[in-house]
Amino acid sequence: MLTRAERRRGTGWGLLSLIGIALFVGMAVTALLSWDAGSTQNRLFTAYTWRILRFTLLQAALSTLLSVVFALPVALALARRPSFPGRIWIIRLMALPMGLPVLIGALGLIGIWGRQGVMNSLLLKLGLEQPVSIYGLSGILIAHVFFNLPLAARLLLAALERLPAEYWQLSSSLGMKPFSVFRFIEWPAARRVIPGITGLIFMLCATSFTLVLVLGGGPAATTLEVAIYQSLRFDFDPPRAIALSLLQIGITALILIAISLLPAPDDAVVTAGRATRRFDGRNLPARLWDALAILLATTFLILPLASIVGAGVQANLWGLVNSAAFLRAAWTSFTIAFSAGVLAVLTSLAMIAGREAIADMKRPGGTARAFSVSLGGMSSLVLLVPPVVLGTGWSLMLRPFGDVAHYAPALVAIINMLMALPFVMRVLSPAVELHRKRTGRLAASLGLSGFSRLRKIDLPVLAKPLLTALSFAMALSLGDLGAVALFGSSELTTLPWLVYSRLSSYRTNDADGLAFILGIICLGLTTIGTAGQREEKHG
Repeated sequence: MLTRAERRRGTGWGLLSLIGIALFVGMAVTALLSWDAGSTQNRLFTAYTWRILRFTLLQAALSTLLSVVFALPVALALARRPSFPGRIWIIRLMALPMGLPVLIGALGLIGIWGRQGVMNSLLLKLGLEQPVSIYGLSGILIAHVFFNLPLAARLLLAALERLPAEYWQLSSSLGMKPFSVFRFIEWPAARRVIPGITGLIFMLCATSFTLVLVLGGGPAATTLEVAIYQSLRFDFDPPRAIALSLLQIGITALILIAISLLPAPDDAVVTAGRATRRFDGRNLPARLWDALAILLATTFLILPLASIVGAGVQANLWGLVNSAAFLRAAWTSFTIAFSAGVLAVLTSLAMIAGREAIADMKRPGGTARAFSVSLGGMSSLVLLVPPVVLGTGWSLMLRPFGDVAHYAPALVAIINMLMALPFVMRVLSPAVELHRKRTGRLAASLGLSGFSRLRKIDLPVLAKPLLTALSFAMALSLGDLGAVALFGSSELTTLPWLVYSRLSSYRTNDADGLAFILGIICLGLTTIGTAGQREEKHG
């Protein structure tokens, strides 16, 4: 139970966060809509625009299809082989690409699939001339599969591991063949989660920016977000940038609506709670097939990571760390990342307090319920209006007031905060809600509220999830290139922008070294955030 003052404070903080986010995003969109409508409309219906749109949807569809199709046999193999050597480390390896800054992953892929990369060098020795290109559509597909196959495999594996142990005992007693096991047990479980996985990966690929910017390979392989960046950064063609931004918002809105309409998986199954024991796939061909699927996926993931480490340690790391450019970029990156992380945590706590205040009401009215729903959805608003679109809107709005570079650090910090908000909410919301349920009556009986409750009851328990949320938000901001891409200059240089500028000027040795350092920093932040947490057991 909350006191009247606590409900009032929670509602006020929630309303303040809602208004702040709505204003920041709304003003950017308003700036886009208020531009010359005639010139924008003329740029919207052009062959160039529709070619960009077709390529955006094509690469997203192909990337999603390849990621899910290749992830399915990997997940099936891992589910069948709970005692596979190093299985737990393979599953942990699949979490690395999801937490790896995209720019660093792109450099690792170039090291493996580039013109002088390991794979192409090997294929050249086999008599094939330049068989794989890391640039253009093929490179984008390879990169998207690298980042999204592990995500799909882990989600599919979780669905398969939720199957009751009785299913496997029954299949063994019936003498079901491998195809029958797949048809009647494994595929129904996978089919329930595949629509959601497909929608999520399609959304990630359709809004991909850094990978396409680095690996796109020219106008023939450009997505909407990269085209917006190019229109404003290089061509300074605001009408075209606005037309593409509005088209991007429309596409992301349609994708989000489609995802929301997908059926939720029904995992409610009656079970006796027995330990899972698989009896299928014990013959040699099945074992070889599963081992091949696991080893190929592991090799595909580990080679770019090894390339990052190998190329990074060969660079002059000491010289890079002591250079004025690195120190300036590191200071800027940490300042922006810390600001974005703190803002994301405070905003999330304000939203949670607002929702908690509404939930504590005995009979909340329609307005209160709508307010609670708005708080829940506002944290994902950045999915509807991507960072490049937000940056475009604010760049056009602030241009009449002088050099936009003066406002760039604050803009990048706020945009990075919005990017991190869904992840921070996912960490903090369940932790805070569970803590409030456990300690609400105790705090009320002791008469503790406000700062006293925060100091004596809340902080000792919530310190760990708060640190986790802050570290993940900072790591996400540190590794992001999207928000700073429009504003990056000699006056505003972050570590990802420094890596990209070195790569663009063909100083690949420096780029590799800087990427390695950035990866170590981000890995250190995520390690701090997860320190002391119990590892999840598989199999």
